[in-house]
Amino acid sequence: MSTKHRFNRRKFLAGTSAAATLSIIPRHVLGSPGEPSANNKLNIANVGLGGMGSGDVRRVPSENIVAICDVDARHAANAAKGFPKAKVYSDFRKMFDAQKEIDAVMVATPDHNHAVVTMTALKQGKHVFCQKPLTHSVGEAIAIGKAAKQAKVATQMGNQGQAGEGPRLIHEYIHAGAIGKVREIHAWSNRRPDISQRGVPRPADTPPVPAGLDWDLWLSPAPVRPYHPCYHPFAWRGWWDFGTGVLGDIGCHNLSAVFKALKLGWPESVEACSTHWNAPPDVRNETAPKASITTFRFAAQGNQPEIVIRWYDGGMMPPLPKEVGTRNIFTNDGTLIVGDAGLLLGHQLLPEAKAKGFGKPPQLLDRSPGHYQEWIDACKGGKPAGSNFVDHAAHLAAVVLMGNIAIRTQEKLYWDPEKQQFKNSDAANALLNPPYRDGWTL
Repeated sequence: MSTKHRFNRRKFLAGTSAAATLSIIPRHVLGSPGEPSANNKLNIANVGLGGMGSGDVRRVPSENIVAICDVDARHAANAAKGFPKAKVYSDFRKMFDAQKEIDAVMVATPDHNHAVVTMTALKQGKHVFCQKPLTHSVGEAIAIGKAAKQAKVATQMGNQGQAGEGPRLIHEYIHAGAIGKVREIHAWSNRRPDISQRGVPRPADTPPVPAGLDWDLWLSPAPVRPYHPCYHPFAWRGWWDFGTGVLGDIGCHNLSAVFKALKLGWPESVEACSTHWNAPPDVRNETAPKASITTFRFAAQGNQPEIVIRWYDGGMMPPLPKEVGTRNIFTNDGTLIVGDAGLLLGHQLLPEAKAKGFGKPPQLLDRSPGHYQEWIDACKGGKPAGSNFVDHAAHLAAVVLMGNIAIRTQEKLYWDPEKQQFKNSDAANALLNPPYRDGWTL
């Protein structure tokens, strides 16, 4: 059955290379094992069902869910209720060994397990959807990007907002000259601390592991430590061994549009200040800070001047632009793009008088069929998804996670794009690829 007319979508990102377009090869063309079934439905496995994964598995109703995997039997059982034909596993490695018919995998584990599951799938030639921030470390993000390019499969990171109207309008306003040359980007998130503790030391008590939870598998490549409910369920994001703090959690959402619109490469430098500035080692080495400001500087290129990105979390906010007077324009999450001739608050052109005079920018980009549908279409031979690992997601995640290294070292770090390491800090370079415990590898 040909999918040419049904699944192919017009390119919605201007400038996507022909090479990238040709890198996604339909499985039915290759005749490889695990090709889509006779009714052209993908056989999808889901790894991690306790948080975002519980929603991800329901966002692909047109396909076959053939496997469900979670180290917590309670999460797996809850997910399996909706998919009685799916086989249930606790160990993703056994799942891959047992079910060769799997075409594609959706990964929604805690951050520290993203890369090991994703790399296993890529090496087996399976399409991958992985939640943001794609990986736990900078080195993993670089490695996953390279592996995805080599595997020639369809990939998508779970920063769902990239498929919306807002990011396309941001791109179109910038390229229409509505705000002139972009000089600064401010992005922020006031993520609630009750989602995961930050700025605290490791707990001293050791409660029993809940029934049905394989704690050793939950840890996977992370260093061994006793179970505690402050890590699981869904409380791991603030702990450095497992999560990536507020910056890692939300940065790949809020910064995706500007990375695409401005084609941002590697920053020249990264630096940060935070509430960890005088914290004891048992706090700053365990958890992300309660609040931080992180600055990325990108060198001028072509006719684009130097760009500075500043990230704020924990209640920190950018200065209020004089163009908006005394009105507070900031909410809990957002992005402010500052040009030499105007502002974009998200995709809203400011000040209002300028927006009325300028109107809507000319449409440059095709609109998306939806974040999950982009990936499904790409799996079946369509165009690369908007947050595929090769063209966008791996690089975005790597740069965002560099900010966490600046937070942890409390140094201004200078990046060498050729060597893909920092020029001036052994301590920072040691955090690019934190070691896995024995028995785990990419």
